Amino acid sequence: MTSWLDINNSRFGLEALPYATYRTSADSTPRLGVRIGDLVLDVAAAAEGLAGQCEGGLDGLLASGPEVWAQVRAEVTRLLSDPACEAEVRPHLVPIDDADLLLPFTVADYVDFYASEHHASNVGKMFRPDSEPLTPNWKHLPIGYHGRSGTVVVSGTDVVRPTGLRKTPDGIVDGPSIRLDIEAELGFVVGVGSEMAHPVPLAEAADHIFGITLLNDWSARDIQAWEYVPLGPFLGKSFATSISPWVLPLAALEAARVRPPERDVPLAGYLDDSALEPWALDLALEVRLNGSLVAEPPYATMYWTAPQMLAHMTANGASLRVGDLFASGTISGPEPGQRGSLLELSWSGAEPFKLDDGSMRTFLEDGDEVTITATAPAPGGGRIALGEVSGRILPAKERA
Repeated sequence: MTSWLDINNSRFGLEALPYATYRTSADSTPRLGVRIGDLVLDVAAAAEGLAGQCEGGLDGLLASGPEVWAQVRAEVTRLLSDPACEAEVRPHLVPIDDADLLLPFTVADYVDFYASEHHASNVGKMFRPDSEPLTPNWKHLPIGYHGRSGTVVVSGTDVVRPTGLRKTPDGIVDGPSIRLDIEAELGFVVGVGSEMAHPVPLAEAADHIFGITLLNDWSARDIQAWEYVPLGPFLGKSFATSISPWVLPLAALEAARVRPPERDVPLAGYLDDSALEPWALDLALEVRLNGSLVAEPPYATMYWTAPQMLAHMTANGASLRVGDLFASGTISGPEPGQRGSLLELSWSGAEPFKLDDGSMRTFLEDGDEVTITATAPAPGGGRIALGEVSGRILPAKERA
């Protein structure tokens, strides 16, 4: 597909069209935007017939359901591809540098999974060297935990180093985390909710999942290590989770669908996708620390799929809400350069790695900036972009 805009083969072409919520210096009202090249289209203003579902940002569109999602995407595609629309559409385009990109949607609940076999195996080898790398339940169900939606922040928000209790050789210390880490993840954005006591089956996942966003689940490994037994992650995870301002619809990812890895353990009926067409996503991520490329995690290697994670979230009758966010957990591949956390890249601090400026890292230092980007195959060849999620570490604050 081609646009009447000169977008120079941008990876934000007509095949992508990710959504954001933005405002401008001239008007502080949140608006629903679609990215095309280095421009943002004011959807409600341009697509007048669908303005009711597109006003005020992404929240309204999420709640509208798959039929409206498809209508809005088709109309935006028409407006940006038909030369006859240029005169009416061009006034509603804003340079991306003039758009203040906000948290793209109101996050309802937040769940983080642990869906990468390679990541889970690496963690097991580090912390349980005398046991099997995977816990006995790992291949029977997607392991996850409920996070804190109130500390999900948009890309570009600074992250203050968290303070908490950690165990040291000299005793228990209350102070700043010294093993501050990243987790390169993919977030799935729920549009339409569900009723309590009505689990969502695998085949209906696309009726609820609107799209994807890049996510960095910052982790204080030392705080987490002391607190997580017996109930799991808490303060070591809840201080900040960064997401991209861009949400790419599932409709843009048809060419990215691939079969997930072969499962070698029989699954319970609600997780068994063998009679369907199970799909993973062929996404190529890049993780940069202070500009240095430190990892290239491949999402296609993830063991558990998005429909399985969604089915498991609701298997006990828990309901979905508009704006629910669930994340994949750290994305790691089989090779050392494909590990999506510093914990793995430095092998729990035992193997420091070098940045382009010659400095060494095991975990994050104050002032460090992490940026995660990703691309996916485009329908006609080439690749489309997901945007980016970034954040910079600020020093810990003293307790009052």
